[in-house]
Amino acid sequence: VMRISYGKIYSHNLGRDMEYKVYGTRGKPVLAIPCQGGRFYEFEDLHMLDVYAPYIEEGRIQVFTIDSLDNQTLTGYGDPRARIELHERWIKFIMEEAVPLFSDINTRANGWEIRFMAEGLSLGALHAATLFFRYPDVFDALLCLSGLYTNEYCFGDYHDDLTYMNSPQQFIAGMPQDHPYIQKYNQGRIVLCVGRGAWENETLESTSAFAEILKSKGINAWVDFWGTDVCHDWNWWFAQAAYFLPKILGD
Repeated sequence: VMRISYGKIYSHNLGRDMEYKVYGTRGKPVLAIPCQGGRFYEFEDLHMLDVYAPYIEEGRIQVFTIDSLDNQTLTGYGDPRARIELHERWIKFIMEEAVPLFSDINTRANGWEIRFMAEGLSLGALHAATLFFRYPDVFDALLCLSGLYTNEYCFGDYHDDLTYMNSPQQFIAGMPQDHPYIQKYNQGRIVLCVGRGAWENETLESTSAFAEILKSKGINAWVDFWGTDVCHDWNWWFAQAAYFLPKILGD
């Protein structure tokens, strides 16, 4: 039987309690980021857990789920600088508060420290990619389904240092060819997948553009474009996750 636990952590970066869930007892730690405005329980309630369950039950992965703050940040209203500053504080919450807690839980179970996989769907894929590409010493695997890789869809013509740092299409394009992170990325596993069907226009455009940027920098990524029947929806994300997860885990 899979062990599922609930917890909350007070975030000094955000000045509030943040809830989370943990699925499983050991294995590679996976940080699952919810879809746009999603909550930490989406992974379970919308049944992505069913896809991951065999690997969790075998002790090969341990999944940690958290909340996003999208409705106040990327897709919120009001002053763009205030929104992106709050988003950056959310990133700091993940890296300075949530990940150390989750890593401690995971390390105590495994007996040694393991780098994380970041997983996200739709706007959650933007956050997962941002974390992977900004923090390659913490993350060594990435699974993004129907993702956006730029926050220009959220901020339009507004640009600053923080929108740049949270937009992988921009900061990877601006990265020098000899940046030491590129070698680290290539020691990990990167999978981006998108369909060509309904509601995938923006994500298809962004995935295609990001694929070209990665290629130009010599960053090895498996970028998969599925068919015109493949739309921006959960039933396809289940199929994609089931297809790619064993490959990322080395089966």
